[in-house]
Amino acid sequence: MTEFDELYREVILDHYKNPRGHGVIERADAVAEGQNPLCGDEVSIFVSFDGDAIEDVKFRGRGCAISQAATSMLMEMIKGRSAQEVADMSRDELLDEVGIPLTPVRLKCALLGLGVLKVALHRAKGTPLPEEWASLASELELT
Repeated sequence: MTEFDELYREVILDHYKNPRGHGVIERADAVAEGQNPLCGDEVSIFVSFDGDAIEDVKFRGRGCAISQAATSMLMEMIKGRSAQEVADMSRDELLDEVGIPLTPVRLKCALLGLGVLKVALHRAKGTPLPEEWASLASELELT
């Protein structure tokens, strides 16, 4: 393992132990939840808007370090962005932030929060769900 990989692993552990944006927005403008039935990860996301911009975003969940840390990282990445900008966000943008290679099973863990967020934005703002998420949505339980 390189020093670079070790640094990213430490960042992931820090986000897992001290998640950013953890909590609930009581009167959220958008809410969605999802599960990864393969490993039991669960994430609920709460969004409040100022116009079209994401004013605040929080999550609660449980699961592996990758799912919870990636969702924590996502919370930091999207605050202040427009709903459409986040809806257009590629999975690679989040995976670049995670920074370590992931197996196909861990990839689903890392992308759970982003999938849940895209469902929340779709419901609240009518943003499209990109085709690339169709196969992932069938493997994850997004509600």
